[in-house]
This record gives sequence, C-alpha cells and structure tokens, in this order.
Amino acid sequence: MDKQKYYITTAIAYTSGKPHIGNTYEVVLADAIARYKRQEGYDVFFQTGTDEHGQKIELKAEEAGITPKEFVDNVSGEIKRIWDLMNTSYDKFIRTTDADHEKQVQKIFKKMYAKGDIYKGHYEGMYCTPCESFFTESQLVDGKCPDCGRPCVPAKEEAYFFKMSKYADRLIDYINTHPDFIQPESRKNEMMNNFLLPGLQDLCVSRTSFKWGIPVDFDPKHVVYVWLDALTNYITGIGYDCDGESSEQFNKLWPADLHLIGKDIIRFHTIYWPIFLMSLDLPLPKQVFGHPWLLQGDGKMSKSKGNVIYADELVDFFGVDAVRYFVLHEMPFENDGVITWELMVERLNSELANTLGNLVNRTISMSNKYFGGVVENKGVVEPVDEDLKAFALAVPGKVAEKMDKLRVADAMTEVFTLFKRLNKYIDETMPWALAKDEAKKDRLATVLYNLVEGITMGATLLEAFMPETTERILAQLNAEKRTLEDLKTFGLYPSGNKVTEKPEILFARLDLKEVLAKVEELHPKKAEPVEEKKAENVIDIEAKPEITFDDFGKLQFQVGEIIACEEVKKSRKLLCSQVKIGSQVRQIVSGIKSHYSAEEMVGKKVMVVTNLKPAKLAGILSEGMILCAEDADGNLSLMVPEKEMPAGAEIC
Repeated sequence: MDKQKYYITTAIAYTSGKPHIGNTYEVVLADAIARYKRQEGYDVFFQTGTDEHGQKIELKAEEAGITPKEFVDNVSGEIKRIWDLMNTSYDKFIRTTDADHEKQVQKIFKKMYAKGDIYKGHYEGMYCTPCESFFTESQLVDGKCPDCGRPCVPAKEEAYFFKMSKYADRLIDYINTHPDFIQPESRKNEMMNNFLLPGLQDLCVSRTSFKWGIPVDFDPKHVVYVWLDALTNYITGIGYDCDGESSEQFNKLWPADLHLIGKDIIRFHTIYWPIFLMSLDLPLPKQVFGHPWLLQGDGKMSKSKGNVIYADELVDFFGVDAVRYFVLHEMPFENDGVITWELMVERLNSELANTLGNLVNRTISMSNKYFGGVVENKGVVEPVDEDLKAFALAVPGKVAEKMDKLRVADAMTEVFTLFKRLNKYIDETMPWALAKDEAKKDRLATVLYNLVEGITMGATLLEAFMPETTERILAQLNAEKRTLEDLKTFGLYPSGNKVTEKPEILFARLDLKEVLAKVEELHPKKAEPVEEKKAENVIDIEAKPEITFDDFGKLQFQVGEIIACEEVKKSRKLLCSQVKIGSQVRQIVSGIKSHYSAEEMVGKKVMVVTNLKPAKLAGILSEGMILCAEDADGNLSLMVPEKEMPAGAEIC
C-alpha cells in the first residue's frame, strides 16, 4: 500500500541578512511537524529555501560593493548553514535565483497576461522598500508602513497590475466553505474583515525602478514583483510547468498540505497566493498556518533595536536540541512567545537537565549499580506499575491529537508529562530501599525494567522535536528505535538487554551569572548618549475666578464626529464643520484654518461644548464650540478622546 503524501513548506527566507532565532523558529517548527508525519507513516516532502530578488537586495549589495548575485549567494549559504545546524530534515532547498524557477516565473507571468488577469498601467502611491509593498495613503499607520512600521516613500512608475477583484468573490466563498484553510481562526477573521470584505485593489506585479529581479520576457524593462516571484516557489520547486509538462512529483504532491508562515505575511499567502493559483487553474493549498512571533524579552527582534539573538549563538551556549526544545515549547499556538537568556537557562536546568537528563542518568546508574547493567522484567507487579503503564500508553494518543491541530508546544508538554510521571514512579517505588532487601531483588528488577521501557517510549515520542537527544537516549539504553504503532504496547524492551556502563550527561546545568557574563562579552551594551536635561515645557496662565460645581455642571461636553468640513469664504481663519453628535448634526465654525485643513478635519472625533448659545461668525451660524489646546507660540491642537468613543458620548 502506497504511503499517503504530505507536502509541507516554510516561507522562503529573505536574503537581506543573517536570520535571527525568530526566523529560525519557523523552519524548526516545520521540521518537527515533518518528522512527526514521517513517524505516522506519511510520505513527507518538506521544502524550504531563500527569496533572493527585490530592491532591498539591490541596495544592500550596492552598499557592500558586490553584485546582487554575490550578495545573495553569501546570505543564502549562511541561511542554509543555520538550517543544517538546527538539524532540519528538509527535502528541497529552493532558491529563487535557480534557473528553472526563473524560467517558470516568466512563463507564469506571460500566461496570466495572455489570460487578461494582468494588464499594463501606472502606479502612484507609497512604497515600503523593506516589505517590497505598495500602500495607499489611507492604509498607512501614522504615515508609516502598516506591516513593519518603517517610513514609506512616494513612488510613481509604469507597472503591470493583477486584477485581484476578478477572483475575490470566489476566494471569499472558498474560505467560508473551507474553515480549516486559514489557521488560527483569528488570522482568517483578520483577512476577511480587513482586506477581502472591504474590497480588493488590483495588485502591482512588476517594477521598473530597479533591475534585480526576474525580467518580464516580453517587456524587459520590467522585473516581476517579488511576491509573484517568491510565492510561486511552492509549485516550481516540485516541478510545475506552465505549459502542461509538470513533473510526476508535482502531480503527486500538489496541493500542498501545509504552508507554514509567519503571521506578518499571512495576507500574501491567503489572498495573493490563492488568487494566483486560481488564475493558473490550480487547486489551493489545504491549509495556511500563520504562526506567532518569537520575541526578545523587550519586543520584536530587529537589528536596529540591537536585540537580535542568533540560532548559532544559542547553540554554542546550549546545544542544538536544547534550542529546538526551547523555541518549540515556548511558542503558544496563537500568541507571541518570548525568548530571553534567563528563560533559556531556567528551562534547560529544570526541564532538560533535571526532569529528563537526571531521569535517564539515575535509571542507567541504578541498573549498573544493582544488576551490572542488565535490565530484566521479572514480572513482580504492583498496582503502581499498572498506573504507570496506563499513563504511558495514553500519552501517544494525546501527542497525536495535539500534533494534528499543529499545537506543537502542547504536544511537547504531553511528552514531558511522561518523563515527570517516571520521576514520580521512582519516588513511589524507592529502588534504593528495595535494594536493601534481597527478597525484593526481583521487584527491584521489575521497577528498573519499567523505567527503561517508559523512557524508551518517551524518547520515541521526543524524536520529532529533539532527534539527537532521542538517539543519545536509545544508544545509552541499548534500545531499538520504535514506531508510533509500537507505542500501543508496554513491555517491548528486550528483557536481558544491557545498558551502557558509562552514562553521559544529556544536559549539563548552567550557572545563570556565568551565562549572562559571557553574553555581555559577546554583546557589550552600547553606552547611551547623555542627553542634556531639557527645560520642562510648561505654560502658566492667569487664573480665572473660581466657579462652583454647579457652575461647571451647567456646561455640556460631548464627543463629536466631523463628517464634513469646508473653508469659510473670505475668511483667513475660519472652517465650517458639520459635526455629528449622537443622532444630531450641528454646524460649528472654528478659527483653526491656519492649523488644520478642511480635508484633514473630516473623520476626526473631537470634544465639543454642545450647550453654548448659537452665534453667527462671518455671517454663518455656529451651534457649539470645538475645543483645542494652545501652546506659547499660538499653535493649536484639537482635543480628542484617547480611546475610541461614539459620537455623542458625554465628557464628564
């Protein structure tokens, strides 16, 4: 019987620089899923790689004084080195500079153009170079990129566009009828409510302002937009051919079972990519999982913040499997995880050195001390043994359930519950006490056999997450690697086997102070520039006569929403605003023209005095007052509510 296929991919890493531990987390997570699927009997194909085109690369190469190809060769090589260091079992490492990929991208672009899905036009908008993305003014957040928070620059150029709207309804229907397509659920809601339901704009899919990209073969001054280039790696890497000559591998593997990506690029994978596939008449991937970020203790890792932690650096301190354990175990399913040196040391000492390492070492040492290393099942059973067996036999099912839902951290926790139960079993049976009574020698042998068997089962379940540790444990126990099917039975360890005479320490405890001292040597803190203390910026004004609370109570303040605004003709100071207050709309004239334009007033929530007697200003009726603050230079700032408040809300 043929094995069922399972095709899993990571996002391909952008070759702008060395990947930090947050980037590395993704490929380790994918590896754990791929390894577990292999254990389950699937024919797994695991693809990862590097994304190597774009303006950002061109600029970085120029800064380094080398060609873009030399630059990406260096960075791609470094990324592959780190992926290999982390013991990831990928089957294909694709590069978007691979000749076969570039050829297919050109053919895909041409096919979409011939189909009428791509057309030529001009683009004018705001462009974020790091994200390789265009945005409208309204999409910016405080004038900056909504994805990365960096400044955007105006861009205007001839470009090809993809008709996103053509496929939007079809995609909405697909998402609604395939509830598992986007995971977790929160990511799906975000894509539907923020992008799809409001309506999709056509997507710019070519650039002319730089050269480092795949040329559009029928219009060579254009290069293919980096996302159309990058996303197609999932099909070109397994042999897709636009002319209908796709490989057997492609026909077998596509659609992908899982695209594993960071939550920051979920839009590209759940909107752009499915629509591209619809254009190519290809089935959509079965699932896109947008995993959370792994954050440094003080926020998202970035070189500009100086808080970047690299995988190879962590490996030097803790070893490969300890780092794998940490990044997999500390990442919740949906929320961001946090990494700090302190937390790494704490987890290594408590979970790895104590719970797991000490368990294995004690068991082997006691087997050597009491029986010369020979492990035999003498069948002297007590109720506590049955409890242990029942617990151990239940764990594989719990792990499978968690892994099926991609809850990898929870699956690892289940594995470690077994190791903790085995430690408890030692406390319950007290082998050292049994050893003092010759009549209980067979009981002692049975206890040690159960411990070795339980550890073997746990080590088998650990393989997907910490493969080297599994091998080291099994080698010390002189145990064969088990299948998941084998874990349905307790007692498969061959009675009479002999464990190693010299058990090795799996994980050595570390001293936090020593670790932090070494970290300080590697990353000395930059001296912060001493700033001159600025004079406190305050304004003192002449006090008005005191009023009573009753006087104050006569004033009515409410939140108003400005729904329209225009300049008052023949006035240099006045703006006339239509202000929604509850279910009413009032007209308010304000002398703020030199500080705010009529256009920027629209949409603002402001504080309004609503029971001020109406008056005429420049012949126009004003039915209230909009409140502002004024500095010493006469600059005005509208008073606005700190939190979102409905129009009409009372200010008290």
